[in-house]
Amino acid sequence: MHDIRAIRENPDAFDAALARRGDAPLSASLLEIDAARRAKIQAAEQAQAEQNKASKSVGAAKAAGDEAEFERLRALVAEKKVAVAQLNDEAKAEDAKLNDLLARIPNSPAPDVPDGADEDANIEVKKWGALPSFDFKAKEHFEIKSVAASMDFDTAAKISGARFVMLKGSVARIHRALAQFMLDTHVDQNALTEINTPVIVRDEAMYGTDKLPKFGDDSYQTTNGWWLVPTSEVPLTYSVAGDVLAQGDLPIRMTAHTLCFRSEAGSAGRDTSGMLRQHQFEKVEMVSITHPEESDAEQKRMLSCAERLLEALGIPYRTVILCTGDMGFGARRTFDIEAWLPGQNAYREISSVSTTGDFQARRMNARFKPDDGGKPQFVHTLNGSGLAVGRCLIAVLENGQKSDGSISLPVVLAPYLGGRTTLNADGSLSKP
Repeated sequence: MHDIRAIRENPDAFDAALARRGDAPLSASLLEIDAARRAKIQAAEQAQAEQNKASKSVGAAKAAGDEAEFERLRALVAEKKVAVAQLNDEAKAEDAKLNDLLARIPNSPAPDVPDGADEDANIEVKKWGALPSFDFKAKEHFEIKSVAASMDFDTAAKISGARFVMLKGSVARIHRALAQFMLDTHVDQNALTEINTPVIVRDEAMYGTDKLPKFGDDSYQTTNGWWLVPTSEVPLTYSVAGDVLAQGDLPIRMTAHTLCFRSEAGSAGRDTSGMLRQHQFEKVEMVSITHPEESDAEQKRMLSCAERLLEALGIPYRTVILCTGDMGFGARRTFDIEAWLPGQNAYREISSVSTTGDFQARRMNARFKPDDGGKPQFVHTLNGSGLAVGRCLIAVLENGQKSDGSISLPVVLAPYLGGRTTLNADGSLSKP
């Protein structure tokens, strides 16, 4: 959420930030509503003052026996009372209109974010790992012999429809092992606190984390008005809503492994093969709540946490900074990590690490009290995938595939697989 006072003070800078995102200037229309709102508030305050003054004089007129003045003042009090109520209602209506518009405007990009219309303008900032070389045509994950029988799309479609999958046997176990490996790494090495969150949340949580009102169609809503989380960013970030934290409590670093649900509105025809783009998937999320002066450094730290997971798994990847036209609605700056998928002969997103600045904090009124005793300030919030479990499974399967249909698995997963590091062509797991 943008600060209307900042827009009032520097409308040109606000419009320039919107222009970088490809949006038309909005400051004039916002400030017109803001001016109308403030005028109504001022008029209501003036009417209230006149009502109060008249109220004090009513008794004096009655005591003096001036019946005409008494009746005039009593009528004036009633008139001003109606006017105050009406003006307050009108001010509230203008305020609601203003807040609704502000809630639909994307965050302003950081100065170092590259300008551009789409993903073609994203800039690669890092590349890690040698791409695997095969003496056969690399298969996509669902085509590999050891995987095909354990990645059941037909049964899932019978139960739930398209874009669902049932993982079975060893593939399901590898999927679970990946999530456990990610969580253990974040807790033991990255000093994140593991949280087990709800996956059903209220409107306020979705609004506070900028998923509403603009992106309601991208999520699933229950018949009684709750929402299935698109990511645990929502409950983790909203956990500090309305709080005034002590500066010494910052940063707060959290991680959670949850189911995630997305309608994939507008993605018809994209990535329909395999499990790359599903309505239900699992993700290990990272969320940090920080002091404003520490948020940029925290984003780099979170990015490193995600990158090191892929390095431990031996998955080649590249990291890009997203341009203004490809960046998410609430993000101030976003880095995407793209894992190499041999079956597609392409890098595909496996993590996004974003800082929102105080954009979400303003929406959910999350603040901290400075150590120096100054007035409370808004915290900064950050979120990042660490990692998308299903996509990580795809990367592990495709990068480790062998000509006979077996798969060599990352050694770091062995403790979670009973020491086994090979997925055999028949779908069983075995030790070296």
